[in-house]
Amino acid sequence: MQNNEYVNRELSWLQFNARVLQEAADKTVPLIERLRFLGIFSNNLDEFFKVRYATIKRIDLAGKGGKSVLGGYKASTLLEEITQVVIEQQSTSLKILDSIHNQLKNHNIFIINEKQVSNSQKKFLRNFFLQKVSPALVTIILNDLAELPRLKDSAAYLAVKMVMKEPVKNGNGVKYAKEKKYVLIEIPRSIERFVVLPKEGKKQYIILLDDLIRFHLHSIFNIFEYESVTAHMIKITRDAELDIDSDLSKTFIEKITASVQDRIEGEPVRFVYDMNIEQDTLDYLMSKMGIDVTDSIIPGGRYHNRRDYMNFPSLGREELLYEAIEPLSIPGLVLQTSLLKSIAERDFLLHTPYQNFSYIVKFLRESALDPKVRSIKITIYRLAKISHIASSLINAVKNGKKVTVQIELRARFDEVANINYAEQLQKEGVNLIFGVKGLKVHCKACVIERQEQGKLKKYGFVSTGNFNESTARIYSDYTLFTADQGLLKEVNKVFDFFEVNYKINRYKHLIVSPHYTRSALTKLITTEIENAAVGKPSGIRLKLNSLSDYEMIDKLYEASRAGVKIKLIVRGICCLIPGIKGMSENIEVISIVDKFLEHPRLYIFENGGNKKIYISSADWMTRNLDLRVEIACPIYDEAIQQELIDTFEICWKDNVKARIISENQDNAYKRNNKPALRSQFALYDYYLRKIQKEKS
Repeated sequence: MQNNEYVNRELSWLQFNARVLQEAADKTVPLIERLRFLGIFSNNLDEFFKVRYATIKRIDLAGKGGKSVLGGYKASTLLEEITQVVIEQQSTSLKILDSIHNQLKNHNIFIINEKQVSNSQKKFLRNFFLQKVSPALVTIILNDLAELPRLKDSAAYLAVKMVMKEPVKNGNGVKYAKEKKYVLIEIPRSIERFVVLPKEGKKQYIILLDDLIRFHLHSIFNIFEYESVTAHMIKITRDAELDIDSDLSKTFIEKITASVQDRIEGEPVRFVYDMNIEQDTLDYLMSKMGIDVTDSIIPGGRYHNRRDYMNFPSLGREELLYEAIEPLSIPGLVLQTSLLKSIAERDFLLHTPYQNFSYIVKFLRESALDPKVRSIKITIYRLAKISHIASSLINAVKNGKKVTVQIELRARFDEVANINYAEQLQKEGVNLIFGVKGLKVHCKACVIERQEQGKLKKYGFVSTGNFNESTARIYSDYTLFTADQGLLKEVNKVFDFFEVNYKINRYKHLIVSPHYTRSALTKLITTEIENAAVGKPSGIRLKLNSLSDYEMIDKLYEASRAGVKIKLIVRGICCLIPGIKGMSENIEVISIVDKFLEHPRLYIFENGGNKKIYISSADWMTRNLDLRVEIACPIYDEAIQQELIDTFEICWKDNVKARIISENQDNAYKRNNKPALRSQFALYDYYLRKIQKEKS
């Protein structure tokens, strides 16, 4: 039974993914973007099963109830409920997908299957198959194998059944049932899932790679005398938890590399299959694969790995896509001039994707070239596939700067990319730090030292997001550029902690996990409670990705009971239940899911009228407070403080894409009689007005 004070974390996450699914169903969202939201929904679900579902299954298999950490649920009960919710969501997603496919036809876009191929398309498909697909196919005949080969995590397979023409005979010539051969064909990941066929007049055609393979089943199996052949898709998801080797003789890179490799052998946690698959084929596969009732078994549609819809081709159809925005400049900070000179005079705030991520790259490139810059220190969590950040750091080394990079090799699902970057940076002479044992380094910060008038002066930035050019186009995040020596001296202390972790530093300005964040946030909330008690201005406004730490939720409940008004914008998990009399009646929560991924963490405390405002890398989750290195950075510049308050309030007034988080967890849209306000569009206009004001 669920705890009456908290929403279970996993079920809350599934409600977040339901909000993503709402975007796919929203008829005001451009059609191709709706397909991409379906891809995001599916990709999210894959990761959820690899990590969260797998964790609960581990708890269950260990014979632990898990009630204390699972919001009042037994692990086994929660696993069953998750499976039921996912089955319902998958069913909804299939209906949405069918609806979108039908609507695409109205725009002369046709997604065809193998039975709808026209005579004019056959030659193109045959050539495409022979040249690109056939050489990449891995085809496994299962009947001849004593043991099924290890199926790849989240790869999609066509499960093929061939019924042979001739019945099997025994030595006396007695005929038995016709032989069945079972085969697995792995859908190649090296080829785009959506194959665009030549246009026919105004009509555009796409066939999924799966159906292109189905169309050529006879070419694949023409050496067999079969009577019939069918192919249905299956997919398996494995536990993705990393188990780090404790062998002291291995380097950290070697340990992570081995652990990522071991992930391939992770236990299965979900089996998804085409609900139209023949029962004998399904029984054969499940027996061969060792799938049992403790796994999440999901009947699905004809196509799996719908995460590939994230990359559905644009087809040159701009009218079916979101209008691209041109990232704006930061008033007073000119990319064509010295950023360091401008930052020396005052702080600046970058808000991507509304403003240009190039400011971060320019800062590093300028630092790499400036003869007066002596050193650069930076944390790296996730980098772009082709990273200008990495090339700037290598450039700095070649110019004689001392470059130190804390790179987090355990950034989930980016481990291989980060290992590759680590080896590349190390080869070029970058001093690499691999963090602190038992703690992920999740903070985002950079500090440089520049020789000025016989002294080393610090410049730097602290961010809520990754230094990744690709995601900066779709993730909203704040980055503070500053030359505040007090702040940056403390950022330096964080880097010192990476190398000398037995020494715990003191901080006057920054709030740093794992040592101080929980106590500092508790103290800030306590101040609001005390101010409310004596009639001073009080209030808390938070923008987070997730809120799941029970201790912090209890503190917010305490503040609510004391009369503190609390506004929360929480994109994802929210275990807090707002609006309950005697517990949380002074707390309101909304969630915004729209074109961009809401990613910044912003804390605003009224503090008796003298507001305390922080941007941070830390959500209010136990892992961020106690098990990671995080930074919450205070904002002292009054203009930037006001900008952050403005952006929060714009989001709070959203009555188009905001959903109300309530006790009944129904993701109802926030609607009122006020003019329509879509916060992400309004934020772009807000920054556009700032530029226009500067020019006037």
